[in-house]
Amino acid sequence: MRINKFARTYYILVLAATISVVAALGQQSSNQSSPSPELLRRHVSYLASDALEGRRTGTAGANDAAHYIAGEFSRLGLRPAIQMGRAPRNRGEALSRFLQRFPYVAGVELGRGNELSLQFAADKPSTTLKLVEDWMPLGLSVNGRLENTPAIFVGYGITASELNHNDYPAAAAGKIAIALSGTPDGDNPHGQFARYEDVRWKAIAARNAGAKALVVIAGEETFKDDRLARLRYDNSAGDAGLLVIGISRQVVDYILKTSGSSLADLENSLKASTRAPIKFPELSLTLATDIVRREVVASNVIGILEGADPILKKEAIVVGAHYDHLGRGGEGSLAQREGDVHHGADDNASGVAGMMEIARLFVSDRPKPRRTIVFIAFSGEEEGLLGSNYYVNHPIIPLGSTVAMINMDMIGRMKDDRLIIGGLGTSAEWRRIIENANPTQNSIIKAGDGAADSVSASSHTSSGNGSASNGRRKFQLSLNEDGYGPSDHSSFYAKQIPVLFFWTGTHEDYHKPSDTADRINYADEARILVLVSRVMRDIDGDMKRPTYTVARSESAGRSSGFRVYLGTIPNYADANNGLLLDGVRNNSPAEKAGLKAGDRIVMIAGREVRNVYDYTYALGEMKAGQEYEVEVWRGAERLKFKLTPAARR
Repeated sequence: MRINKFARTYYILVLAATISVVAALGQQSSNQSSPSPELLRRHVSYLASDALEGRRTGTAGANDAAHYIAGEFSRLGLRPAIQMGRAPRNRGEALSRFLQRFPYVAGVELGRGNELSLQFAADKPSTTLKLVEDWMPLGLSVNGRLENTPAIFVGYGITASELNHNDYPAAAAGKIAIALSGTPDGDNPHGQFARYEDVRWKAIAARNAGAKALVVIAGEETFKDDRLARLRYDNSAGDAGLLVIGISRQVVDYILKTSGSSLADLENSLKASTRAPIKFPELSLTLATDIVRREVVASNVIGILEGADPILKKEAIVVGAHYDHLGRGGEGSLAQREGDVHHGADDNASGVAGMMEIARLFVSDRPKPRRTIVFIAFSGEEEGLLGSNYYVNHPIIPLGSTVAMINMDMIGRMKDDRLIIGGLGTSAEWRRIIENANPTQNSIIKAGDGAADSVSASSHTSSGNGSASNGRRKFQLSLNEDGYGPSDHSSFYAKQIPVLFFWTGTHEDYHKPSDTADRINYADEARILVLVSRVMRDIDGDMKRPTYTVARSESAGRSSGFRVYLGTIPNYADANNGLLLDGVRNNSPAEKAGLKAGDRIVMIAGREVRNVYDYTYALGEMKAGQEYEVEVWRGAERLKFKLTPAARR
């Protein structure tokens, strides 16, 4: 059930009451030096409630979450990110000063200039189709108009060089391509064509073949039930570089009846190689697409605890966690259907609650930290690290003065005392600091090449049941060297800042509505925060800042499914102007070729690159050991490099 405006008013009142209760609990525990499982539970329960409808970036639920976090920062006495010369006029203005706003496309809407008509012959009248009922422009389409342009049927619209498959004849150039949705594999998710089912790949194949537009035939009998009938926008990919629309099966049946066949006949002819192909009638289309991208303001929430040392307070430790999630499903969801609230309790209300608890501890504890601590709740993480990418390009405290970034993402589902820490190789001091924070623990260290070795802090004693001398259980640590990963610390490591990434691993509720507050292990999350606090105290207690080092990378990306490895680190927050690189992995083919962080790839292996989809499409066509040309913009200079991909292990 979608929450109406009256229900939202009710929930805002509940929010105010919740903040009051949390404030009272915070006052009661202000003298405590340990995290409170009860406060963690209250924070997560609100952030993951139905009231916030999954906290999708740019929605009212995400804005409510941002104001909740800002309210907590304000109550703790943290300094807001935005400084003004006058006092705030009201509480709303006071909370708004904790918000670092950045632009975000929240969705797409139909403009007034959409048009589609069919022309079978020059001497016959055209047939105008109904928008929404018969066809729909897709969110990845560019806006434009094509007058009376010939159309050509291209099967499934797939080009796959590794499978020696190409649905596009040379005659497709300059025409409108009409393709079936899906693949020759049908619904088989493990078929050889499975990755080409996405309309994105079909659009890239059409553009590479020189087509002016792509028309994709719906798979569902009722057009409104088909995903092609729903407008969506992917902030990390932008548009496809040509006009792209979905069309109903009934319209295609109408077209084929002019030649005495049907869509079912056409589909069957592609499945049975022994049958003669169905001839698609000669046809021209007049097509205009008009999509309005609805821009809203999204926000990072930033609270600052100024350091006590007159010199070291100019340096900062960033503690971060993203507060956005997947709303009611759709892009990124692993649920079978859309519409249900994706609560995001572990991902990542748990990390945000942990960040707020650490803020409470450092505000109330003595001695005060010597360095300044910047607490950031990021938005847009699920859309491609948008919020953290914006912050590192618009920092509140200069990045040159930022000594470390601590990221917490999914820290609420610990089992068997197992904790994963990433970024171990990004600073020469991290190994010592982690061992000191968790002194009795045997840890599994995962290097970039996938090797693992057991490290034991044997100088510390423990009791026979594995407990330390203070009676607390210690963690079974799995430590990963790489500074890049699927969360906000990657944005900081790309700027040469040492990072540590804390998480408890994925689970069966990941990116599903069932990731709810009642499934969080609050007691063990509190234990994790003790460890994180120890790490922060160790960093803060050293006069010398952590030494940045280039971490050994995760090896040739064993999980990606591509045959080749280049070692590039794409920036997912940038789209439509080429593929911006946040970095290149050490000793990778990209580094050997001369590519660098900040380069913008615009051409690779003879393929134009507008965004990460174009790049990965080209990657799928490349072969290990074969040399390819890569063109990049480096500042105002366009450069060419020779790159030889490595085979993926």
